[in-house]
Amino acid sequence: MNVAILGASQKEDRYSNKAQKELVKNGHTVFPVSIDGRMIQGAKGYTSLLEIDEPIDTVTVYLNSSRFTSVIAHVITLNPRRVIFNPRSESASHQMILESNGITVVNACTLVLLSLDKFDES
Repeated sequence: MNVAILGASQKEDRYSNKAQKELVKNGHTVFPVSIDGRMIQGAKGYTSLLEIDEPIDTVTVYLNSSRFTSVIAHVITLNPRRVIFNPRSESASHQMILESNGITVVNACTLVLLSLDKFDES
């Protein structure tokens, strides 16, 4: 499954970095998106979701809601099957906008979903 990590980080103590490791370990292809667009853990980095030229099934979000506001249109354009809002990134208004555009929203921790073997079914 192709997964875009919005708010990816090279810092190993960040949850987005830990999630990237676990996603790869579980056989997913990751597309880290960050401000600087640097390569992370050997995966090509991007500065925007719109730079990704592969179909994306899931966008997992590690941005606070105010930062997500500036990219929600990009998410809609990308048209993933679902968006996972990790803890502290949730937003009821963003959820309504995404769902009105046919995108499933899950409010959960990507790491927990992976550890419970529920990532592929949520």
